[in-house]
Amino acid sequence: MAAKLKKGDKVVVLVGKDRGKTGEIVRVLPREGKAIVEGLNIAIRHTRQSQTSQGGRIPKAMPIHLSNLAYLDSNGKPTRVGFRFEDGKKVRYAKTTGETIDA
Repeated sequence: MAAKLKKGDKVVVLVGKDRGKTGEIVRVLPREGKAIVEGLNIAIRHTRQSQTSQGGRIPKAMPIHLSNLAYLDSNGKPTRVGFRFEDGKKVRYAKTTGETIDA
């Protein structure tokens, strides 16, 4: 199935501890159906010190399920994403405004 949300998309979190916050997708994990959003769903990871890295409590962005994210349209409102064909090419579009996401 084609990815409705991609790296670089501006999204809003719909549920969970970061509900209502917005951010940009840094990485998509298609096998797990999750995405990592910059600055959201932060967890503290304890790491041991090594010769190359400083140890301690490191904040790390954890994956969020794609169903808990919504694309932000040009008006700044959350919207669902659909597919349609334009000029023989499959493109994504925002369902609320109808405008094309992929140019």
